[in-house]
This record gives sequence, C-alpha cells and structure tokens, in this order.
Amino acid sequence: MAVTKEKKKEIVNQYQLHKNDTGSPEVQLAVLTNRINELTKHLSNNPKDCHSQRGLLMMVSKRKSILGYLQKNNIESYRRIIDQLSIRG
Repeated sequence: MAVTKEKKKEIVNQYQLHKNDTGSPEVQLAVLTNRINELTKHLSNNPKDCHSQRGLLMMVSKRKSILGYLQKNNIESYRRIIDQLSIRG
C-alpha cells in the first residue's frame, strides 16, 4: 500500500524542476496523487477500512491546498501538472 523507494524516486525524477529538487509543489503533488490512487484501490477492496478512508481524505485535502498555492503563484505550472496527473476533471 505504501509507495516504495524506487517508485517514489521514479516519480521525483519525472516531475523535478532541477537536479536536487525533491520538495517543489509539482513533486509533492505527483507523490500525493500516486499515494491517493494506491489508497483508492485499497479502499475498493476493503470498504470498511475507516482509518485508511480518513487518511485518504486528509491526503486529498493536502493536495487541494498545494494546488491552490500553485494556482496563486505559478498558473502555467498549475495547468501543466493538472494535465500530466489527470486531476480536476
């Protein structure tokens, strides 16, 4: 259920803005989206797992706040990351 080190490194390499970038909003959104997708699969198989459901809601909220920050500060990057990750419709 958790993201493996290799998968996370792969995601960071794909979305990083420069060589040592691990914490930019784009990278954070990509990692969160991957975790959200994995947890959604888990919850479809285990619908009564209320603790994981709460964790999913917290991750979605965190992603929403990062998207709001990115929309205010860098609209081009916001639009690009939404298209790449297929979120928001």
